[in-house]
Amino acid sequence: MSRLPRRPRGFTLIELIMVIVIGSVLAATLAVFLRPAFDSWIALRNRSELSHQASSALRRMRDEVRLAVPNSIRSPGSQCIELVPTLTGARLRRGPDTVNDGTAPNASLPLDTSAATTQFDVLTSFSATPSVGDHVVIDNQNPGDIYSGTNRAAISAVAAPPNAAFGKHRLTVASTQFPAGYDGHRMVVVSNSQQAVFYVCEGADGTLDSSGNGKGVLARLSRYGFNSAYPTACPSAASGEVLASSVKSCRFIYDPAQGATQQSGFVSMQVEITRNSESASLVVGAHVANVP
Repeated sequence: MSRLPRRPRGFTLIELIMVIVIGSVLAATLAVFLRPAFDSWIALRNRSELSHQASSALRRMRDEVRLAVPNSIRSPGSQCIELVPTLTGARLRRGPDTVNDGTAPNASLPLDTSAATTQFDVLTSFSATPSVGDHVVIDNQNPGDIYSGTNRAAISAVAAPPNAAFGKHRLTVASTQFPAGYDGHRMVVVSNSQQAVFYVCEGADGTLDSSGNGKGVLARLSRYGFNSAYPTACPSAASGEVLASSVKSCRFIYDPAQGATQQSGFVSMQVEITRNSESASLVVGAHVANVP
């Protein structure tokens, strides 16, 4: 018996139309219900990234403001701020060791502020041992002192005293007549790899570009030396380390006398970052101890 040939199977026109209609309904449903949720997630992620970038930049600024040499903050405008961050600090010897002193060279070396000196003993340990080339700073009561170098000297050697009773370290520095300093006989050390530091916000004029991004950058400039003249304008951020981009606006305000005396200053730092029309604005404040 012969078999009839099978007819080839396929979709009918009605079945194809039904698939198209059902697919269109599903696509419309996804567009209506899922697209807004997806867009919200993308916007939330973008704002989170912007907030993290602004927070990281301002935290770094805040930490260096708090660790700055007392009275070293200078602000030529609301778009930048200059300071000298410290590496470490300690207490220096201001008087001889009357119990353990012997004849030189087995004798303590207190700091003599009546004449230029090249060596003195440090009584307490440094949290970070200074290196040759770093700078000792003593009694910075005026902002211009550290920048002009009247109370700053480069370290040429770090050694131990001949007797442990004399202190933890014996520093050799460039010949300098230091000021008397406060009763606590404190000193700080500035890293030569950083020197003075400028935080500069450049191009942040409060407007956006055609893509909805801020036009400015927040940058950190370092190791450009110590300029004795008070800055009259913000330097260019071109050679600095970029901490934040797409900055729409920023504002740095320094009040050297926040309290009743100049011993307590305050720095207010505000940054707004905008990218793809999403913005994150953050304000951070830092108290400044201006007692040397």
